Amino acid sequence: MIQTQILHEAPFSPHRLNKYASLHACGNGRIGIRGCHEEAYTDQQRGMFVAGFYHRANATEVTELVNLPDITGMRIELDGESLSLLSGTLVSYQRELRTMNGELYRELVWQSPAGQRFRIETRRFVALSPLALVACRLTVTALDAAAHLGVSTGIDATQTNSGRQHLNERSVRVFDQNVLQGGYDTTDGQQQAMITSQCRIPSGASSSFSAKNRRLLQHISLPLPAGEAVTLEKFSWIATSLDADFLPESDWSSRCLASLSACAQQGYGHLLMENTRHWQHYWQDSRVCVTSDHPQDQRALDFALYHLKLMIPAHDARASVAAKGLTGEGYKGHVFWDTEIFILPFALLNAPEQARKLLEYRYLNLTQAQEKARRSGYQGALFPWECAFSGEEETPEFAAINIRTGQRQRVASAMAEHHLVADIAYATVGYFQATHDREFMQQMGLALLKETALFWMSRAQRRGDRLDILNVIGPDEYTEHVDNNAFTNYMAHDNVQAACRYLRECDQQDAAFLAQAEDFLAHLYLPQPDEQGVIAQDDTFFSKPQCDLTAYKSQQGTQAILLDYSRAEINEMQVLKQADVVMLMHLLPEKFTSGCLSANLAFYEPRTIHDSSLSKSVHGIVAARSGQTAQALQFYREACRIDLGEEPHSSDDGIHAAATAAIWLGAVTGFAGLTYQSGELHFRPSLPPGWSRLQFPVRWRGACLTVCLEPQQFILSKTDAQPLTVRINGTAHTFTESLVLKGTHDEN
Repeated sequence: MIQTQILHEAPFSPHRLNKYASLHACGNGRIGIRGCHEEAYTDQQRGMFVAGFYHRANATEVTELVNLPDITGMRIELDGESLSLLSGTLVSYQRELRTMNGELYRELVWQSPAGQRFRIETRRFVALSPLALVACRLTVTALDAAAHLGVSTGIDATQTNSGRQHLNERSVRVFDQNVLQGGYDTTDGQQQAMITSQCRIPSGASSSFSAKNRRLLQHISLPLPAGEAVTLEKFSWIATSLDADFLPESDWSSRCLASLSACAQQGYGHLLMENTRHWQHYWQDSRVCVTSDHPQDQRALDFALYHLKLMIPAHDARASVAAKGLTGEGYKGHVFWDTEIFILPFALLNAPEQARKLLEYRYLNLTQAQEKARRSGYQGALFPWECAFSGEEETPEFAAINIRTGQRQRVASAMAEHHLVADIAYATVGYFQATHDREFMQQMGLALLKETALFWMSRAQRRGDRLDILNVIGPDEYTEHVDNNAFTNYMAHDNVQAACRYLRECDQQDAAFLAQAEDFLAHLYLPQPDEQGVIAQDDTFFSKPQCDLTAYKSQQGTQAILLDYSRAEINEMQVLKQADVVMLMHLLPEKFTSGCLSANLAFYEPRTIHDSSLSKSVHGIVAARSGQTAQALQFYREACRIDLGEEPHSSDDGIHAAATAAIWLGAVTGFAGLTYQSGELHFRPSLPPGWSRLQFPVRWRGACLTVCLEPQQFILSKTDAQPLTVRINGTAHTFTESLVLKGTHDEN
C-alpha cells in the first residue's frame, strides 16, 4: 500500500476551526464536505457542496454554489454533559486526514466537568464509488465507570450560504423507524436535492425522531459499560436533480432508499476498505515522489494531489473547478481562469479524459460567451470572468460597500480582464498536443479556437500601422485599464495563430477568416525586450514611479497596501499584485531566452507584493527554468505554505484550489522543466538544492511514462514499446521503453 503523508492538525484550537475544516475536507469531485468537528462550535462553518449545484438567492445576489443540508453534525451527550472541547479537560487529542484513503480520523480523551473520562473516536469519508455515498462512524468508551451516551444526528437544513437560504424544505420522512430522508428544492424550483441517512446502532439502544425548524433528527440513547467501546455508524446518500438517474419524486425517493440500504448493509469497515482500494489506484497512477531534506515538500505534494482529486468533477462536464474547489463558500463557488491555467494541466498529464471534460464545460457555454461578446460590441466568444452553471457572467457588478463613504466600487474584471479568452484557447491547444484527440478537435476544439480568435480580431484596434489591444486588465489586478498588456497581447497572438494552424490541419479552410487572422498576426503589437531584456508590462508601466514595498511584502496575501493607498493611486505606481510578465514567461517559455526570463524575474519580482495566492508558484517555476534553483525552491516552499502555513485563518472559506494545483506544477513544470511545444514533450531538469530525487507519472498520447530526476541523471520509462521522441535541454531523443541520460542538470 502506498503510504502517503498524513495531514495532522496542530493541537486543538478554536481559532483554527475553519482553516482545518477546509484542509481536512473529504470529497470525490462530486461531493465536498468540510472537515468540521461533529460537535457544534459557535464560529465553525459547516459545508456540503455538490459540483454544479448553483442557485441565486435573490435579485440582489449573485449565483453561488449551494451549501446543502448538513449530515456530519452530532450532538454527543455523555452522562448528560454535551461534548465540547471548550469545556471539561482535553486529556489527549489527535486529528488527521489520511490522504492514502480519504478518511478524516479523530481520537481524543475528554474529561467531563463532572470528572468522568471518555475516549471518543470519529471517522468519516466520502466514497470515490459510488459518488453519492458518505460514511461516518462514532466510537465511545467510558474509561472510568459505566455511563450513558446520547447522540442526536440526522439532516440539518438550517445550513445557509453566510445567511442566504437557497432551499425550501419539500418533504421530510422517516422510513422503517430507521431511515431519514429530506427532499429540498431551490427557492426558484429549478434544482432538487434528496438526502437520505441511516444509522446502524448497537443492540440495546433506543431511538426516537423529530422534525422541527428544518432539522430532521434521530435521537439515540444507550448505556456505556465501563471499558467497552460502543460504536454507531451513519451512512448518507446525496442525490440531486443533476444526476443522470434523476427520476420523478416517488421513484427517486425509492431508488435513494434502496441505494443507501445496499451500502449500509456492508458496514463502515468494508466500505472503507473499498474506498482505500480506489484511492490506492489513484495514488499509483498520479503520485509525485520527492526525496528531500525537507519532509514538508512531500507532505505538500500529497496534500495537493489529494485535493486535486477532490476538486475535479470527472463525472460531469456541466461542472468545472471552483476557486475553492468543493471545500468552502469562497468566491461563491465560481469558476475562473485558474481552472485552465493551473488545474487543467494536472488533469491533462494524469487523466486526460478529465481535462477534456473541463474544456467541454467551456464548449457547453460557448453560446452564452458569443452572446456576451455581441452585447459588448465584439465578434466571437467572450467568456465570463466568473462562471457558474448557466454560462452567464457571474462577476458582481460592485464590490463591497466602503463603510466610510457609503459608495460601492465597480468591479472591472468582467469588463476588461479578457485574457481569460486566450487562456481557454491555450488549454485547448495543450489538450490536443497531449492527446491528439481529433474527435474533440473536430467537435469542440476548433469552435473554441475560432470563436476566441474572432473575439481578439474584433477586440484589437488599428492605430497607425499596428494593432493594439486597449483598456484591459492583465493577470496583475493592481494595474487596471491599460493598453497593450504584454501578457494579453502575446496570449491573443498565440490564440489566433493556433486557430489558423488547426483550421488548416483539420482541413476546415475559411478564406475570409484566415485572411483576417494573418493580418492580425502581422500587425498586432508585441512588446519586445529592452536593452536589459525586460518587457514592458503595458504601454505606461515604465513611466510610473516605484514604491517601497518592504512593509507590504512582509504582509503578502493580506492586501495591506490598500490600507495606505487607493486602488487609483496603486494603478499609477510600479506595483504588482501578482505575476504578469512573469506569468507570460511561464506559459510561453519558448518565445523567450533564458536570459530574458532571468531579466524579467529580476525586474518584476521586487515590484510584486504577491498579494495573490497564484503569484509565488509562478515566480518559482520561472526561476527554476532560468537556472535559479535556490530561489525557485524558496518561492516553491512559500507557495506551499499558502494553505499549509501557520496563519490560522488563511483558508477559512476554502483552500486555494489553483495554488494547490501549483504545488504540482512547481515540481513538474518547474524543477522537471516539463513543457509541451509543437506536439512534443520538452524537459529542462533542474533539481533544487536539498532534493536528491523527483519522480512522477505522465500520460502522453496514450503512453504512460515515469519521469525520474536525480542530480546526475534523467530517466524516462514507459509501459509500451512504441517509439517516442522527447526533447531534453533542447536535444531530441527517441526511445522505446526507457531512456537514461547522464549529466542533464540544466545549469543555465
